[in-house]
Amino acid sequence: MNEILWISMLIINFGAILLSYRIWGKTGLYLWIPIAVIVANIQVTKTIELFGFTATLGNIVYATSFLVTDILSENYGKKDAARAVGMGFFALIMMTILMNIALFFIPDSSDFAQGSLTTIFSLMPRIALGSLAAYGFSQLHDIWAYDFWRNKFPSRKFIWLRNNLSTMVSQLLDTLIFTLIAFWGVFEISILIDIMITTYLLKWLVALLDTPFIYIARGWHDRRIVDV
Repeated sequence: MNEILWISMLIINFGAILLSYRIWGKTGLYLWIPIAVIVANIQVTKTIELFGFTATLGNIVYATSFLVTDILSENYGKKDAARAVGMGFFALIMMTILMNIALFFIPDSSDFAQGSLTTIFSLMPRIALGSLAAYGFSQLHDIWAYDFWRNKFPSRKFIWLRNNLSTMVSQLLDTLIFTLIAFWGVFEISILIDIMITTYLLKWLVALLDTPFIYIARGWHDRRIVDV
């Protein structure tokens, strides 16, 4: 059941990115980054079994942020991609601050949400710290690497190469940094290693499957189908 849901979520994410890009152009890509960062940092608090391994949710939506920055790098340049990363930073910081302030409000006797909010968002500062460190380092590497490989292989037919070479290394860095900061001491070492391995493999799979979508986005841009 989890595997079917995972595949369904993958399709929804890719479809939503293309829809947002088709409707709003570059602004639609910028819009997706805060969505991905916020949703991923909430979903990652849930641990599941997937393909026989222990994994956390949030891998798909977070991994799609690399697709978005690669589309921005491909169609508009690394400056626009870096701007999107900055938006993700701001969104995550503000979400963490605002939700933790909300926890300090004394709930009414009729309230039913405080316990659930505390369970999720009291973890958020540590998760946010790990996410910010991992997100910033890996995304900046991804932008640099994409530009590097684009200069080496500028032809459109090599989009798949620069997309995968930049993203797969960046996501390895992201996985190691985030997992160690966010979950060290929270899970047993064996589970932590499982989470590292499965998280990276799932992100790697998303990176592999997102290649056709960056070609679609490049085609729309070249034919002026989308607004800039």
